[in-house]
Amino acid sequence: MNTDLNLPLIQDADLKDKIVLVRVDHNVVKKGIIHDPYRIDATLGTLYYINAKGGKIILMSHVGRPKDKKTGEINISEDTSVQPIVDYLQNKLHVKISVPEFYEHDKMGYLGIETSINHMINDLKNSKIDAIYLPNTRWFRGEEAKDESSERFANQLAGCADIYVNDAFGSWQAHASTTKIVKYLPSYAGFLMQKEIINLNRIFSPERPFIAVVAGSKFDTKIESLNALLKTADYLVLGGVIYNAYLCAKYGFKIEGITDEDLESAKQFVEFSKQYPNKLIELDYIVESDVLEGKLEGKNRVLNIHEIEKGRKLNYVLDVSAKSFAQENVQTIFHSAKTIFVNAVMGYTPFFNEGTIALDELIDENREAVKLYGGGDTMQELKRLLPGLYIVALDNPKYYIFTGGGAVLKAIQENTIYGMEPVKVLKDTYTQKLN
Repeated sequence: MNTDLNLPLIQDADLKDKIVLVRVDHNVVKKGIIHDPYRIDATLGTLYYINAKGGKIILMSHVGRPKDKKTGEINISEDTSVQPIVDYLQNKLHVKISVPEFYEHDKMGYLGIETSINHMINDLKNSKIDAIYLPNTRWFRGEEAKDESSERFANQLAGCADIYVNDAFGSWQAHASTTKIVKYLPSYAGFLMQKEIINLNRIFSPERPFIAVVAGSKFDTKIESLNALLKTADYLVLGGVIYNAYLCAKYGFKIEGITDEDLESAKQFVEFSKQYPNKLIELDYIVESDVLEGKLEGKNRVLNIHEIEKGRKLNYVLDVSAKSFAQENVQTIFHSAKTIFVNAVMGYTPFFNEGTIALDELIDENREAVKLYGGGDTMQELKRLLPGLYIVALDNPKYYIFTGGGAVLKAIQENTIYGMEPVKVLKDTYTQKLN
């Protein structure tokens, strides 16, 4: 397995009597509530394995975005606390997990790991508690910092443990707890990380025809991965605001809410797409709405993009009509696919669901294709709108639900399964050992 993944794997580590610091992506809490524990449950295999091999576990994850991008200030509050995750794990696994309290902080977050944690680590070693869960990593000023505080935080984290395990595929950003720490501890990929990368390879080496469906709210953050998918996929389908921006760029009409930045990125993409004719599958029927507050009677209508005159100004376009997925060419392409990657919610949630439901139902009609779903909103909307299909997908070998759709797009953008910096640094440590 090492040869296939070229990574240091947890199953090759000596865990007995070791303190194991595990970076997970348990970022599933919104305002103190867990809406879907899928990403927590996906890491349980790694945690059980560490425990079975005699290791003692310290967990860490980020939750939400407590940092104000404009001021740099970090808001330490219950809204982004790990406590709901701890409560969930304790109830599910019947274990005792402690969360250390740190006190040295200012507007820029916790200064670092305080020595008070040593007492808790002693309790962990003596089995008075079963695990430690550190506070939200983004509460610490060094986690996302670009200065020496990042290195200092990574060093402090390493001082708590003997071994580091990264099982946080969805946390692809190069932060202290995902990349810098590898310099200070023997480091390994957890079982979830391994599983995600193996399934990511099914996108890089797909059985063809291969269709990718991508939606999003900002074109400029997606353009590089969209360009990469145009090169590698047989077909590409767009949704959400990025599809609206594409339509404006190509057909010259205007849609409420499309920024100049998105329009400029969309124009670049339209020009780039000319190199790959017939790959981009347009969805002809869109849903225009006069209001954002809901799908109100008489306030929305279905339009055919080919019947909208150039220069016309539309109100909000908040969904793709189900009629688009009933088109013969669209049905033929989806029914004949062998691999389908989906990182898309087609409509404006929670009111405009028609396009997402039609898309997911059409994909499910193809029983032979491998269906790879991104995490986050893609997963949550599948569960909300089609709960029966979601349950089936969890156990169906033809489906795989990633824990991080953004991580998949980042790897696609970098054109390698090792394209995310946290994975790259693990690979580098493996390569160094071989040499």
